[in-house]
Amino acid sequence: MDHAFREAEATGRELLQKGWRSVRAASRQRFAVMVLLLILALAIARFSWSLPVIGDAERSLYDLRTYVNAPQVDQDQRIQIIAYDDQTLIAARKRSPLDRGLLARALRNIDGMGARAIGIDILFDQPQDEDADLIAALRAMKTPTFVAYAEQETNATSIEFEQQTFLKSFVARLAGSNAHPASVRFDNEDGVTRSWPEIVPGLPPLLGRAMVAAAGTGEDRAFAGYVGPVRYRLPKFADRPVYSTLRIDLFADPAMAPALASQVAGRYVLIGGDIVDIDRLNTALTSVDAETPPGIVGHAEMIAQMLDGARYTSVFGWQRWVMALAIVLSAALTSLLEARVWRAVPFLLAQLTLIGGLPFALQKWGINTIGTPAVGWAIGWVLAFLAVSSTVRASTAVERQFAQTALGKYLPADIAQEIIDNPERLSLTGAKRELYILFSDLEGFTKLSHQLEPETVARLLNDYLDRLSAVVLEHGGLIDKYVGDAVVAFWGAPIARPDDARKAALAGYAMWRAGEEFRKGVDPALPPIGKTRVGMHFGEAVVGNFGGERRIQYTALGDAMNTAARLEAANKLLGSAMMASRELAERSGLDWWRPMGRVILRGRSRPIELFEPAPHFPREDRDRLAEAMRLIDTGAAPDRLRAIAIVRKLTDTHAGDVALANLLRRIEELGDAHAYVLG
Repeated sequence: MDHAFREAEATGRELLQKGWRSVRAASRQRFAVMVLLLILALAIARFSWSLPVIGDAERSLYDLRTYVNAPQVDQDQRIQIIAYDDQTLIAARKRSPLDRGLLARALRNIDGMGARAIGIDILFDQPQDEDADLIAALRAMKTPTFVAYAEQETNATSIEFEQQTFLKSFVARLAGSNAHPASVRFDNEDGVTRSWPEIVPGLPPLLGRAMVAAAGTGEDRAFAGYVGPVRYRLPKFADRPVYSTLRIDLFADPAMAPALASQVAGRYVLIGGDIVDIDRLNTALTSVDAETPPGIVGHAEMIAQMLDGARYTSVFGWQRWVMALAIVLSAALTSLLEARVWRAVPFLLAQLTLIGGLPFALQKWGINTIGTPAVGWAIGWVLAFLAVSSTVRASTAVERQFAQTALGKYLPADIAQEIIDNPERLSLTGAKRELYILFSDLEGFTKLSHQLEPETVARLLNDYLDRLSAVVLEHGGLIDKYVGDAVVAFWGAPIARPDDARKAALAGYAMWRAGEEFRKGVDPALPPIGKTRVGMHFGEAVVGNFGGERRIQYTALGDAMNTAARLEAANKLLGSAMMASRELAERSGLDWWRPMGRVILRGRSRPIELFEPAPHFPREDRDRLAEAMRLIDTGAAPDRLRAIAIVRKLTDTHAGDVALANLLRRIEELGDAHAYVLG
């Protein structure tokens, strides 16, 4: 065991030393950039809660931690909520302000039921006819009673100056009684209550604090000065909410109230509104379960938290600095290892567990994680890892550039890079992929090669293939193979990109143009060279390395490849230079295609719809051609005659368009068939 540990330690030390040598080999500019990025990573890992966007993500993740760690409890028998709900308002025929006469009658009945304390979460901030009756009821209370109080300075969105003035005069009339004002202020950072509100000098004590203190059992003392997280709870049973809620009009009824005394005796009673869309509270659970309880539930949660002694432990600033430094350092060391993936897995898993799991564990252990990064740790780790690893890799840029240049003769730059980064892609395996396939051929070159000297043939062929290969690579394609003067290329493997279809179509047209430029540049003394023909198709093929351990070729096999080859060959019979299947044309997103009928290719039984790239063909004429094809598809003889007339008129307009004239001949000979069979 000791020997294995020492061997692993030595291997790790060797890998770190190798990585550090690579860092030192980097340029001064690269090293300076690395240091700056590490400082930035450290800042994010420490101060992420204060940063735009990242701070929002931190708060959302905190809410998720709160939900995951929220205790599931049966109904709390220590607290009773008595509420004005929508049914109460309907029965009272009075919505706002809430009926204070109803409250006065209820208080007189509740007062003798043995509640520990009563809290009223209703702001009496405007006059009402029943005020004198309510004042009398409050002044007569024997049970410690607390009336909601707020000030414009600390609750600007909830109360205006005139309302505050009336509220002050209202609570002043309670002086000398057992009814006292209590703050109903919540901490609403970004509209969500996650923490207890800060203690504001001169403001009455928080409603929940005042009620627990009045009960005289002492649980409030442990929460003196506490401004940490609110501990929210979830119901253990779906049909039993955490807090029992009864309608206030039941307690105002002299006949009904005595039967409810057991619901009040020995409990903390909270009176307030439970009305749809009014005074609802966004809690740390809201973003997960979408519940917005009435504001009075927030006070109930704080009372229950005090009674349970569930005070969260604070995290000090230096502790967050230590964690940020540890995160950045672990990322830097990981990037220096330069080990195979399987060797680094345990180290990576340990870091993943730390970064992702520690904030959840801290919350579960009763530690305040508000302000403690989680998203910031992850971003800081990634940034530090990238900063160091990019510096390590920059030091080997010369060797990689050489390999890139060599592979770049056959592959697009990004695919060549992928092979360099992942050499295992050269393994002898195959996979089905959807490809955009292109076949090209130089008309008559085989016959021409027999008339020329071998040196001339080689020079012409190399020039021609260089031009067409450059087109394929510039458009992001992969050169599958050369077959004499033919070029086979495809898009969609080993890396698929969203614009593969468009690039393949543009490459086909560019290859034809490159072929025409090649013809113009040939010595006039040599026999004439034919045009470049291109066939394009989209379909499924098996792609991979085939051959053997000594010699392999990355290529594609399948019926889609054969179809593209036959489309290229069909150009000779169609009088065209380029032809694509509907499958490719529709996916390309280009609007230059003109429909050229439906044919059955040689060796095929199923018809294929042809489309020719014709960027200079007038749009209105393409529309007429498309209309003619639709008429032919109906199968009706009159429609076919109309289609022939349309195409004949187009051929008259575009005299010399061989492919269009060929289309006219084909549809004239089509008869009752739906597709023309190419000979």
